[in-house]
Amino acid sequence: MASYKLDAFDERIIKELTEDARMPMIQLANKLKVSNTFVHQRLRKLKEFGILQNATYKLDAYALGYESSAYTQIMLTNSKFHRKVEEQLAKIPEIVECVNISGRYALLVKIYAENNRALRDVIYEKIQPIEGVEGTNTTISFETAFRRNVPLLIKDQA
Repeated sequence: MASYKLDAFDERIIKELTEDARMPMIQLANKLKVSNTFVHQRLRKLKEFGILQNATYKLDAYALGYESSAYTQIMLTNSKFHRKVEEQLAKIPEIVECVNISGRYALLVKIYAENNRALRDVIYEKIQPIEGVEGTNTTISFETAFRRNVPLLIKDQA
């Protein structure tokens, strides 16, 4: 995929929308002092290059009743199992994120559960029985201090 070079307008659009993704496009255009059409064209381009993805609401897990959250590292019996294990992990609704990592553990998942007993059940009854999983190592998360998007990489325009 070809790369897209962000300009000052793209950066301003991204900044505004990461602060308030529900901002009406006409309001954004007025704020940036450009036409509504211009904003729509830039958004289309940013989506086309995968820079902007679907706008979604962030749910507060604790407000929804999830009292426990954890990061679980998953050790595989053999690296050839990693795609099949990922497919099985994707079927577990309490797992909200799965990443490949380096080191002895091959995968890292973030889990939300109703309480510690439910968390234990996810790990012992849903993750560990998956073919190719050798073991797990879990770290309980007390709270998330902050969460944010990655910063824009501003490359020298010269």
